Amino acid sequence: MTLTRVENTFRSLKNDLGLRPVYHQLATRTAAHLFISVLGYHLLSAIELTLRSNDDTRSWSTIKEQVSTHARTTMVLTSDEGIVNHIRVSSVPEPTQRKIYSLLGVRDPLKRTKTIATRL
Repeated sequence: MTLTRVENTFRSLKNDLGLRPVYHQLATRTAAHLFISVLGYHLLSAIELTLRSNDDTRSWSTIKEQVSTHARTTMVLTSDEGIVNHIRVSSVPEPTQRKIYSLLGVRDPLKRTKTIATRL
């Protein structure tokens, strides 16, 4: 891992999350900000490492661009009895997206889920 890759990953993370320099007044907030940044970095590194171990050399920015059009939507429906249902549905992934999901071990990005949230 080179310093350039680390810097590029952090830059991409900060841009993707819309973060700008933050000047925290409390040490706990500074620590939390650093924790989230490092956690995100480890997640991106794990994704890149998993793909590289499968002979896929895409960078995070390329991966992000290729999967950015795949959407997952949550519909919230309330029945006449006051039961609130949450139904999550994915769009159909393109072949490139399917390949990335397969290499990362994502089981079924199309799986529809339904949960009953509450009774009114």
